[in-house]
Amino acid sequence: MKDITSTVENTQEHRFVGSRDARSAAKILVYHPEPEEYSVGIRRALPDAEVVSGSDPDFLRQHIGDTEIILAPRFPVEALQNAQRLKWIQSTNSGVDFLVPVRERLKDTLVTNARGVHGEVMADYVLGTVTMLHWDFPNLLRQQAAQQWQPKFVDPLSGKTIGIVGLGAIGAEIARRAKSAGMTVLGMRRGSTRLGESVDQYYTREEFDEFLSRSDFVVLVVPATTETYKLVGAKEFSAMKRSGYLINVSRGSVVDELALIRAIGDGQIAGAALDVFEVEPLPPTNPLWTMPNVIVTSHIAGNPTEYPRRILEIFVENAKRYLAGEDLINVVNLTRGY
Repeated sequence: MKDITSTVENTQEHRFVGSRDARSAAKILVYHPEPEEYSVGIRRALPDAEVVSGSDPDFLRQHIGDTEIILAPRFPVEALQNAQRLKWIQSTNSGVDFLVPVRERLKDTLVTNARGVHGEVMADYVLGTVTMLHWDFPNLLRQQAAQQWQPKFVDPLSGKTIGIVGLGAIGAEIARRAKSAGMTVLGMRRGSTRLGESVDQYYTREEFDEFLSRSDFVVLVVPATTETYKLVGAKEFSAMKRSGYLINVSRGSVVDELALIRAIGDGQIAGAALDVFEVEPLPPTNPLWTMPNVIVTSHIAGNPTEYPRRILEIFVENAKRYLAGEDLINVVNLTRGY
Protein backbone atom coordinates (compact mmCIF):
# COMPACT_ATOMS: atom_id res chain seq x y z
CA MET A 1 0.00 0.00 0.00
CA LYS A 2 1.26 3.43 -0.90
CA ASP A 3 2.14 5.62 2.08
CA ILE A 4 -0.08 8.71 1.80
CA THR A 5 1.03 10.76 4.78
CA SER A 6 3.81 12.90 3.38
CA THR A 7 4.33 16.61 3.50
CA VAL A 8 7.96 16.20 2.53
CA GLU A 9 9.06 19.57 1.25
CA ASN A 10 10.51 19.28 -2.26
CA THR A 11 13.97 20.80 -1.99
CA GLN A 12 14.68 20.07 -5.63
CA GLU A 13 15.79 23.11 -7.60
CA HIS A 14 14.86 23.35 -11.25
CA ARG A 15 17.05 24.56 -14.09
CA PHE A 16 15.08 26.55 -16.62
CA VAL A 17 15.66 24.93 -19.98
CA GLY A 18 16.78 27.45 -22.55
CA SER A 19 18.06 30.38 -20.53
CA ARG A 20 16.97 33.79 -21.76
CA ASP A 21 18.75 37.08 -22.14
CA ALA A 22 18.40 38.69 -18.70
CA ARG A 23 18.04 42.08 -20.42
CA SER A 24 14.87 41.08 -22.25
CA ALA A 25 11.57 42.07 -20.64
CA ALA A 26 9.25 39.37 -19.39
CA LYS A 27 5.54 40.11 -19.02
CA ILE A 28 4.52 39.43 -15.43
CA LEU A 29 0.85 39.14 -14.55
CA VAL A 30 -0.12 39.70 -10.90
CA TYR A 31 -3.56 38.19 -10.30
CA HIS A 32 -4.57 38.77 -6.71
CA PRO A 33 -7.47 40.19 -4.68
CA GLU A 34 -5.09 42.96 -3.54
CA PRO A 35 -2.49 43.19 -6.33
CA GLU A 36 -1.04 46.65 -5.74
CA GLU A 37 1.57 45.87 -3.10
CA TYR A 38 2.88 42.95 -5.16
CA SER A 39 3.02 44.84 -8.45
CA VAL A 40 4.72 47.88 -6.88
CA GLY A 41 7.36 45.65 -5.28
CA ILE A 42 8.01 43.79 -8.53
CA ARG A 43 8.37 46.99 -10.54
CA ARG A 44 10.81 48.34 -7.99
CA ALA A 45 12.94 45.18 -8.01
CA LEU A 46 12.64 44.40 -11.74
CA PRO A 47 12.32 47.75 -13.54
CA ASP A 48 12.78 46.21 -17.00
CA ALA A 49 9.84 43.83 -16.59
CA GLU A 50 6.38 44.57 -17.97
CA VAL A 51 4.02 44.19 -15.01
CA VAL A 52 0.22 44.12 -15.26
CA SER A 53 -2.00 43.55 -12.25
CA GLY A 54 -5.65 42.99 -11.49
CA SER A 55 -8.18 40.86 -9.67
CA ASP A 56 -10.96 40.34 -12.20
CA PRO A 57 -11.30 37.14 -14.29
CA ASP A 58 -11.87 39.26 -17.38
CA PHE A 59 -8.53 40.97 -16.74
CA LEU A 60 -6.88 37.56 -16.49
CA ARG A 61 -8.38 36.41 -19.78
CA GLN A 62 -7.37 39.65 -21.45
CA HIS A 63 -3.70 39.43 -20.50
CA ILE A 64 -2.84 35.75 -20.12
CA GLY A 65 -2.27 35.21 -23.84
CA ASP A 66 1.15 36.88 -23.93
CA THR A 67 2.01 36.55 -20.25
CA GLU A 68 5.22 34.71 -19.40
CA ILE A 69 5.03 34.74 -15.60
CA ILE A 70 2.02 34.67 -13.26
CA LEU A 71 2.07 35.59 -9.58
CA ALA A 72 -1.19 34.54 -7.93
CA PRO A 73 -2.69 32.66 -4.98
CA ARG A 74 -4.91 30.78 -7.45
CA PHE A 75 -6.83 31.57 -10.62
CA PRO A 76 -9.51 30.06 -12.91
CA VAL A 77 -7.57 27.33 -14.69
CA GLU A 78 -9.81 27.55 -17.76
CA ALA A 79 -7.85 30.66 -18.66
CA LEU A 80 -4.79 28.50 -19.34
CA GLN A 81 -6.21 27.43 -22.69
CA ASN A 82 -5.39 30.95 -23.93
CA ALA A 83 -1.87 31.03 -22.48
CA GLN A 84 0.57 31.02 -25.38
CA ARG A 85 3.83 32.08 -23.68
CA LEU A 86 3.39 31.02 -20.06
CA LYS A 87 6.62 29.62 -18.60
CA TRP A 88 6.37 30.04 -14.86
CA ILE A 89 3.65 30.30 -12.17
CA GLN A 90 4.62 31.58 -8.73
CA SER A 91 1.94 30.82 -6.15
CA THR A 92 1.58 33.11 -3.16
CA ASN A 93 0.39 30.03 -1.22
CA SER A 94 2.10 26.78 -0.30
CA GLY A 95 -0.75 24.68 -1.67
CA VAL A 96 -1.22 24.52 -5.44
CA ASP A 97 -3.87 21.80 -5.54
CA PHE A 98 -5.99 23.86 -7.98
CA LEU A 99 -3.33 23.22 -10.65
CA VAL A 100 -3.14 19.45 -10.22
CA PRO A 101 -6.15 18.67 -12.47
CA VAL A 102 -4.47 20.56 -15.35
CA ARG A 103 -0.92 19.38 -14.73
CA GLU A 104 -0.61 17.84 -18.21
CA ARG A 105 -1.24 21.25 -19.72
CA LEU A 106 1.51 22.64 -17.48
CA LYS A 107 4.17 20.02 -18.21
CA ASP A 108 6.41 22.69 -19.76
CA THR A 109 5.61 25.32 -17.13
CA LEU A 110 7.50 25.86 -13.90
CA VAL A 111 5.39 26.07 -10.76
CA THR A 112 6.86 27.40 -7.52
CA ASN A 113 5.19 28.06 -4.19
CA ALA A 114 5.54 30.03 -0.95
CA ARG A 115 7.23 27.27 1.02
CA GLY A 116 9.08 28.63 4.04
CA VAL A 117 6.74 31.55 4.73
CA HIS A 118 4.24 29.74 6.95
CA GLY A 119 6.18 27.39 9.23
CA GLU A 120 6.79 29.45 12.34
CA VAL A 121 3.38 31.08 12.58
CA MET A 122 1.61 27.76 11.90
CA ALA A 123 3.63 26.13 14.67
CA ASP A 124 2.55 29.01 16.94
CA TYR A 125 -1.08 28.35 16.01
CA VAL A 126 -0.86 24.61 16.63
CA LEU A 127 0.83 24.88 20.02
CA GLY A 128 -1.58 27.65 20.97
CA THR A 129 -4.63 25.58 20.11
CA VAL A 130 -3.13 22.51 21.81
CA THR A 131 -2.93 24.56 25.00
CA MET A 132 -6.43 26.00 24.57
CA LEU A 133 -7.99 22.58 23.96
CA HIS A 134 -6.06 20.99 26.80
CA TRP A 135 -7.26 23.65 29.26
CA ASP A 136 -10.74 23.81 27.67
CA PHE A 137 -10.42 27.52 27.05
CA PRO A 138 -13.73 27.66 25.14
CA ASN A 139 -15.47 26.70 28.38
CA LEU A 140 -13.26 28.96 30.49
CA LEU A 141 -14.24 31.91 28.30
CA ARG A 142 -17.91 31.01 28.67
CA GLN A 143 -17.41 30.93 32.45
CA GLN A 144 -15.78 34.36 32.30
CA ALA A 145 -18.67 35.78 30.29
CA ALA A 146 -21.09 34.38 32.90
CA GLN A 147 -18.87 35.56 35.79
CA GLN A 148 -18.58 32.02 37.10
CA TRP A 149 -15.68 31.14 39.40
CA GLN A 150 -14.96 27.42 38.95
CA PRO A 151 -11.53 26.09 39.93
CA LYS A 152 -10.17 23.11 38.00
CA PHE A 153 -7.11 20.86 37.85
CA VAL A 154 -5.23 20.04 34.64
CA ASP A 155 -2.44 17.62 33.73
CA PRO A 156 0.77 19.22 32.44
CA LEU A 157 1.24 19.09 28.68
CA SER A 158 4.57 17.36 29.24
CA GLY A 159 2.62 14.20 29.97
CA LYS A 160 0.73 14.28 26.67
CA THR A 161 1.41 12.84 23.22
CA ILE A 162 1.08 14.74 19.96
CA GLY A 163 0.83 12.91 16.64
CA ILE A 164 1.83 14.91 13.56
CA VAL A 165 0.64 13.67 10.17
CA GLY A 166 3.00 15.24 7.67
CA LEU A 167 6.57 16.10 8.62
CA GLY A 168 7.73 18.61 6.08
CA ALA A 169 9.17 21.95 7.15
CA ILE A 170 5.95 22.99 8.94
CA GLY A 171 5.40 19.63 10.63
CA ALA A 172 9.04 19.52 11.70
CA GLU A 173 8.73 22.96 13.33
CA ILE A 174 5.58 21.85 15.17
CA ALA A 175 7.45 18.76 16.35
CA ARG A 176 10.32 20.88 17.62
CA ARG A 177 7.98 23.18 19.54
CA ALA A 178 6.04 20.26 21.04
CA LYS A 179 9.24 18.52 22.08
CA SER A 180 10.45 21.69 23.80
CA ALA A 181 7.19 21.61 25.81
CA GLY A 182 8.11 18.12 26.98
CA MET A 183 5.49 16.30 24.91
CA THR A 184 5.98 12.89 23.37
CA VAL A 185 6.04 13.39 19.59
CA LEU A 186 4.84 10.81 17.07
CA GLY A 187 5.23 11.39 13.36
CA MET A 188 4.06 10.08 10.00
CA ARG A 189 5.57 10.96 6.65
CA ARG A 190 6.24 9.40 3.28
CA GLY A 191 9.70 7.98 2.73
CA SER A 192 12.44 6.90 5.08
CA THR A 193 13.97 10.27 5.98
CA ARG A 194 14.17 10.85 9.71
CA LEU A 195 14.21 14.26 11.33
CA GLY A 196 16.16 13.45 14.49
CA GLU A 197 15.45 14.04 18.13
CA SER A 198 12.24 16.08 17.76
CA VAL A 199 10.27 12.95 16.87
CA ASP A 200 10.17 10.08 19.38
CA GLN A 201 8.60 7.48 17.10
CA TYR A 202 7.69 7.24 13.41
CA TYR A 203 4.71 5.38 11.99
CA THR A 204 3.79 4.09 8.53
CA ARG A 205 0.40 4.38 6.84
CA GLU A 206 -0.28 0.76 7.78
CA GLU A 207 0.17 1.72 11.44
CA PHE A 208 -2.21 4.68 11.29
CA ASP A 209 -4.72 3.22 13.76
CA GLU A 210 -2.02 2.65 16.38
CA PHE A 211 -0.67 6.15 15.77
CA LEU A 212 -4.15 7.62 16.32
CA SER A 213 -4.82 5.53 19.42
CA ARG A 214 -1.65 6.80 21.10
CA SER A 215 -2.12 10.49 20.30
CA ASP A 216 -3.79 12.96 22.65
CA PHE A 217 -3.61 15.54 19.85
CA VAL A 218 -3.67 14.60 16.15
CA VAL A 219 -2.31 17.38 13.94
CA LEU A 220 -2.85 17.32 10.16
CA VAL A 221 -0.20 19.11 8.07
CA VAL A 222 -0.54 17.35 4.70
CA PRO A 223 -1.13 18.76 1.21
CA ALA A 224 -4.44 18.34 -0.59
CA THR A 225 -3.93 15.50 -3.05
CA THR A 226 -6.01 12.60 -4.33
CA GLU A 227 -4.19 10.42 -1.81
CA THR A 228 -5.01 12.61 1.19
CA TYR A 229 -8.65 13.21 0.27
CA LYS A 230 -10.70 12.40 3.40
CA LEU A 231 -7.66 10.85 4.98
CA VAL A 232 -9.40 11.09 8.36
CA GLY A 233 -12.97 9.82 8.52
CA ALA A 234 -15.28 7.68 10.63
CA LYS A 235 -12.85 4.76 10.84
CA GLU A 236 -10.00 7.00 11.97
CA PHE A 237 -12.13 8.82 14.55
CA SER A 238 -13.10 5.47 16.04
CA ALA A 239 -9.39 4.70 16.47
CA MET A 240 -8.69 7.93 18.35
CA LYS A 241 -8.91 8.35 22.11
CA ARG A 242 -12.23 9.60 23.43
CA SER A 243 -10.13 12.26 25.16
CA GLY A 244 -8.27 13.04 21.92
CA TYR A 245 -8.40 16.23 19.86
CA LEU A 246 -8.02 16.87 16.13
CA ILE A 247 -6.17 19.94 14.84
CA ASN A 248 -6.39 20.58 11.10
CA VAL A 249 -4.17 23.24 9.51
CA SER A 250 -3.81 21.53 6.13
CA ARG A 251 -6.88 21.56 3.88
CA GLY A 252 -10.56 20.92 4.55
CA SER A 253 -10.62 18.07 2.03
CA VAL A 254 -8.30 16.00 4.25
CA VAL A 255 -11.10 15.43 6.80
CA ASP A 256 -14.55 13.94 6.30
CA GLU A 257 -16.35 16.89 7.87
CA LEU A 258 -19.67 15.12 8.42
CA ALA A 259 -17.89 12.25 10.16
CA LEU A 260 -16.02 14.78 12.30
CA ILE A 261 -19.24 16.49 13.38
CA ARG A 262 -20.72 13.13 14.30
CA ALA A 263 -17.59 12.04 16.17
CA ILE A 264 -17.56 15.22 18.25
CA GLY A 265 -21.32 15.20 18.83
CA ASP A 266 -21.28 11.57 19.94
CA GLY A 267 -18.30 12.08 22.25
CA GLN A 268 -16.13 9.79 20.15
CA ILE A 269 -13.39 12.42 20.35
CA ALA A 270 -13.11 15.33 22.78
CA GLY A 271 -13.04 18.21 20.28
CA ALA A 272 -11.12 19.97 17.54
CA ALA A 273 -9.33 23.11 16.41
CA LEU A 274 -10.06 23.76 12.74
CA ASP A 275 -8.57 26.42 10.50
CA VAL A 276 -9.67 24.85 7.19
CA PHE A 277 -12.97 23.45 5.97
CA GLU A 278 -14.57 21.64 3.05
CA VAL A 279 -16.42 24.85 2.12
CA GLU A 280 -14.87 28.25 2.83
CA PRO A 281 -16.02 30.58 4.22
CA LEU A 282 -17.66 28.12 6.62
CA PRO A 283 -21.44 28.40 6.04
CA PRO A 284 -23.40 29.94 8.95
CA THR A 285 -25.52 26.78 9.19
CA ASN A 286 -22.54 24.50 9.79
CA PRO A 287 -22.77 22.97 13.31
CA LEU A 288 -19.03 23.42 13.87
CA TRP A 289 -19.61 27.14 14.54
CA THR A 290 -21.53 26.45 17.73
CA MET A 291 -20.13 23.18 19.06
CA PRO A 292 -18.86 23.96 22.58
CA ASN A 293 -15.61 22.01 22.27
CA VAL A 294 -14.55 23.23 18.81
CA ILE A 295 -12.28 26.16 17.94
CA VAL A 296 -13.05 27.62 14.50
CA THR A 297 -10.73 30.08 12.75
CA SER A 298 -10.92 31.58 9.28
CA HIS A 299 -8.00 29.91 7.42
CA ILE A 300 -5.51 32.22 9.14
CA ALA A 301 -3.00 29.80 10.67
CA GLY A 302 -0.44 30.39 7.91
CA ASN A 303 -0.74 34.17 7.72
CA PRO A 304 2.30 35.92 9.16
CA THR A 305 2.44 39.71 9.22
CA GLU A 306 4.00 41.43 6.18
CA TYR A 307 2.86 38.56 4.00
CA PRO A 308 3.38 40.35 0.65
CA ARG A 309 6.95 41.28 1.60
CA ARG A 310 7.74 37.66 2.44
CA ILE A 311 6.27 36.45 -0.86
CA LEU A 312 8.11 39.11 -2.84
CA GLU A 313 11.43 37.99 -1.36
CA ILE A 314 10.84 34.53 -2.83
CA PHE A 315 9.47 35.83 -6.12
CA VAL A 316 12.21 38.39 -6.78
CA GLU A 317 14.93 35.86 -5.97
CA ASN A 318 13.29 33.37 -8.33
CA ALA A 319 12.74 36.00 -11.02
CA LYS A 320 16.42 36.89 -11.05
CA ARG A 321 17.32 33.21 -11.30
CA TYR A 322 14.74 32.66 -14.03
CA LEU A 323 15.96 35.54 -16.17
CA ALA A 324 19.54 34.33 -15.78
CA GLY A 325 18.61 30.74 -16.65
CA GLU A 326 19.55 29.50 -13.18
CA ASP A 327 17.93 27.06 -10.76
CA LEU A 328 14.68 28.15 -9.10
CA ILE A 329 13.78 27.45 -5.48
CA ASN A 330 10.48 26.08 -4.12
CA VAL A 331 9.69 24.13 -7.30
CA VAL A 332 6.47 22.11 -7.03
CA ASN A 333 6.15 18.59 -8.42
CA LEU A 334 2.60 18.60 -9.80
CA THR A 335 2.65 14.82 -10.20
CA ARG A 336 2.79 14.58 -6.40
CA GLY A 337 0.76 17.75 -5.93
CA TYR A 338 3.26 19.62 -3.74
